[in-house]
Amino acid sequence: MTIREQTEQMQAENLSKYASLPQNSRGRERPVEDCPIRTAYARDRDRIIHCKSFRRLMHKTQVFLSPESDHYRTRLTHTLEVSQIARTIASALRLNEELTEAIALGHDLGHTPFGHAGERALKHCCPYGFSHPVQSVRVVEKLENGGAGLNLTFEVRNGIGCHSYSNPSAEGAALTLEGRVVYYADKIAYLNHDLEDAMRAQVLSEEEIPWTIKYDLGRTKSQRITALIESIVQNSGEDIRMDPTTGAAFKQFHKFMYDAVYTSPAAKGEEGKAQAVVEQLYAYFTAHPKELPQEYQQILKDSDEARAACDYISGMSDRYAVAIYERLYVPQPWSI
Repeated sequence: MTIREQTEQMQAENLSKYASLPQNSRGRERPVEDCPIRTAYARDRDRIIHCKSFRRLMHKTQVFLSPESDHYRTRLTHTLEVSQIARTIASALRLNEELTEAIALGHDLGHTPFGHAGERALKHCCPYGFSHPVQSVRVVEKLENGGAGLNLTFEVRNGIGCHSYSNPSAEGAALTLEGRVVYYADKIAYLNHDLEDAMRAQVLSEEEIPWTIKYDLGRTKSQRITALIESIVQNSGEDIRMDPTTGAAFKQFHKFMYDAVYTSPAAKGEEGKAQAVVEQLYAYFTAHPKELPQEYQQILKDSDEARAACDYISGMSDRYAVAIYERLYVPQPWSI
């Protein structure tokens, strides 16, 4: 037996009956020879970590645009925190950690520069609309590797595309429990780290956190994350769920963050400028599609300028988008 086959056998013997096994995967769009060491899901995880889109997450906004401190989260650090929380839950439930990690690491690959401000701008401009989970799937299927994509398994792509559905029990949820774990891990991560960043930025204080959230979830980030994870582990079986009290506190936590941080003028004061940058870049490249980089010229041939411009801009980091904007619209000094 190869090392991969031994790993698959151990997973079949030791994981939960609800876990997804790589040997039962629906497979890839293009069949490949099995790796003698890694399972299919471990291979997907590695492909994601080594792709260009993953590296660009380091310079993409999470909530606070272009923060001066090194301690604020970026889209990359958010992704790593989601992965850690998701793996903890998957391990406790004896689900497939490799699949869970692959989904978590890939879930935001299609996110725009400037966070949700950039997403709103492209959604407004592009006739195809824009959704970062859908774009993340497009990244791994069409845009990476010069148009060949990463050729990931169905289960990883499904989990990436379904990671932000509105209701964990509704149609459109991930088909695997591993994908549903990432749904919760994403929200547990961003609610807690965005709260920490907001307090560091003095957008809000600890005294403003509702008492019921402190009472039901905890006063510190560690206590809240632990309470949410424990509730999922203790109440999940054939589906991923929390107990009613913790679930209600989780919803209140989300509403509080939306009202106090995500729509706060202090945190979002620069978003109008960010949206304008994305909108003007989109307008320029749809009007001048021949100026798109070579790798997007094939998309232009296969689709149209709207699709190609959207793919190009959504993949930009914050600082690259600003640099291109300055090159196009800000007068440059004379070089003598």
